[in-house]
Amino acid sequence: MTERLRQTPRSQLIPLGVAAAAVLFALLYVLVIANPSTGVGDSWRTTNFGSAFDNPGAFVFTLLDAVTFAGLLFIVASGFSLIFGLMRVVNMAHGSFYLLGGYIAYEIQQWMTGQGFSVQPSDVNTWEWVLPLLVAMGVIALFGLAMQQLLLRWNQGQDLRQALITIAVSLIVADQVIAHFPRHVPEGTKAFGGNAVGIGWPGWTNRLVDLHIWNVQYSLARLVMLALGAAVGVALWLWLYRTKTGMVIRAGVDDRQMTSAIGINIQVTFAIAFAVGAALVALGATVGTSQGNISQGQDGVWLLNSLVVVIIGGMGSLVGAVAGSLLFGLVTAFSTTYLPVSGPDCCTQYSPVLTFVLMALVLAFRPRGLFGRDA
Repeated sequence: MTERLRQTPRSQLIPLGVAAAAVLFALLYVLVIANPSTGVGDSWRTTNFGSAFDNPGAFVFTLLDAVTFAGLLFIVASGFSLIFGLMRVVNMAHGSFYLLGGYIAYEIQQWMTGQGFSVQPSDVNTWEWVLPLLVAMGVIALFGLAMQQLLLRWNQGQDLRQALITIAVSLIVADQVIAHFPRHVPEGTKAFGGNAVGIGWPGWTNRLVDLHIWNVQYSLARLVMLALGAAVGVALWLWLYRTKTGMVIRAGVDDRQMTSAIGINIQVTFAIAFAVGAALVALGATVGTSQGNISQGQDGVWLLNSLVVVIIGGMGSLVGAVAGSLLFGLVTAFSTTYLPVSGPDCCTQYSPVLTFVLMALVLAFRPRGLFGRDA
């Protein structure tokens, strides 16, 4: 490491030092510099809970929020990483997969429970959450497969054309969602319109878990969300690196002509990968709708989130998707909690800006992302 720094031109050492100093200051600010709010004479150091030293319980809680949100980010972004990052298919309809999958899961759960719009987690059993998940994954996988076969298969390697086609698909899906969802709404409320709705977690997740750390009690549902993200990561790694299909996908991306020349139908393999990527988006949509809600406009939000994760982590890298999700989650959670609140208009609303600051810092020193590789 020392030798590498010596070989780095001085013109690059200065911005690298500035970036390192900024990161160090952010860490120190969270750990020891920030002050809790007293309501009198608040300064630029005033935050919601003070530093980690002042309130370690709030720090642990924020850390858990960051990691569990990263689990959801990874589930959604892993599908994008598989399709765009690994297969190099420019799928700008990724967010519309999320939107449609979330509404399908909502409608299936409403049909199963019969509890109406305001279904409570205590009224939802495990099957009434799992079946909507499976249906949404199946429908979106078929939808993605149809899009790949009918519209994208003939445009492999033509990035601009793929982008325009998938943007058109995303606009059509968004308009159709507004026209046809949600169908189950409170009595006296107008149906459709893409209004915000949510899915109930299974009843057994509706409790707090005592972590026995600084009196922190944390939502079991969010821990389940993290476990699902970890399970998706392990399953994808095993599939891509320990199965014949995964090896063929990686070989086909690196050298499609040679892979086809040895008798492998690369189109079938790519179709399978695209369907899996689309199904993962539906899985993320079901989990995200259970934790929050689904509504019109979230297609753009989750497309942007997935882009940021893949750009930070690097295209074509599963480890990069994990790293990108963790960094995204940490910056989002800690900036929301620890940005100064010295005045009524300051400053937590600027937390989304720091996500793009993170992306700029990574790209400034690692243009291909943290774990990216050449196309």
